[in-house]
Amino acid sequence: MPIVIRLVQTHDEYRAVERLQREVWGFGDAEMVPGALLLTAQKNGGLVLGAFDDGKEFGPQLVGFVFSFVGLAANGRIKHSSHMAAVAPEYQNRKLGHQLKLVQREHVLMQGITHITWTFDPLESRNAYLNLHKLGATCQTYLPNVYGEMRDAINAGLPTDRFQLDWFIATKHVESHIQKTYQNTSMRECQSESVPLLSPPQTPDTIEGKRVLVEIPSDFQSIKKQDPELARAWRQHTRDIFEAAFKKGYTVIDFMYEDGRSCYLLAKDWTPHAYQTSRVIPD
Repeated sequence: MPIVIRLVQTHDEYRAVERLQREVWGFGDAEMVPGALLLTAQKNGGLVLGAFDDGKEFGPQLVGFVFSFVGLAANGRIKHSSHMAAVAPEYQNRKLGHQLKLVQREHVLMQGITHITWTFDPLESRNAYLNLHKLGATCQTYLPNVYGEMRDAINAGLPTDRFQLDWFIATKHVESHIQKTYQNTSMRECQSESVPLLSPPQTPDTIEGKRVLVEIPSDFQSIKKQDPELARAWRQHTRDIFEAAFKKGYTVIDFMYEDGRSCYLLAKDWTPHAYQTSRVIPD
């Protein structure tokens, strides 16, 4: 199955991005980013990259996309804010999301920009594994209920708490995760070294040490469907833990999944050396 990742170019392709938003998230007109705005963003430094199945009988079919636009970080430096990434349901679990992010990275590097941010729900373990473990993003920012009440099928019924990720795309930290050359650390190794593992009912005042593990559910969507009260309890528990940890100087630097358990790895006073680049950035 030939999949090509390239810039979205035609009006029909922008309309296909609209359709994919509806298909993946169940968006209505109020939630959807319209094609006209996507086009305008891309003409002004943003990126709308599409994954196209070139093997279709009637021409290439859009099966995934990622959208980002140029913004400013808190320190005033230029960054890309990655707002959306989606893969059609029948094409999921084929590493397309991973490939879309890698192509996004190459395009942003060619612009001379080395920082990409985006948000995601910290209770979604599959996204956490991709974002932190495979791509090398990190997090020092917790945003409680950042989008308010959302009406799509995935987010309805809970506060829209999010991690804001920092992806310092020219650093050795990111390069090592993408190339799989980093020193991998397992949950077992961490626990053998007495790294604290925080899970309910432990409270934020127990956060101490150079490294901390924070457990989350491995399938949060199932919990939401089966026990909404438990889902809300997990939301509040992890909100309290992460907000306290970030105030104490911790950074989320990795994500682990072992033996059916999912954990974030946090390190205190850690820096990615954001502007110590491992790549030559064009002038």
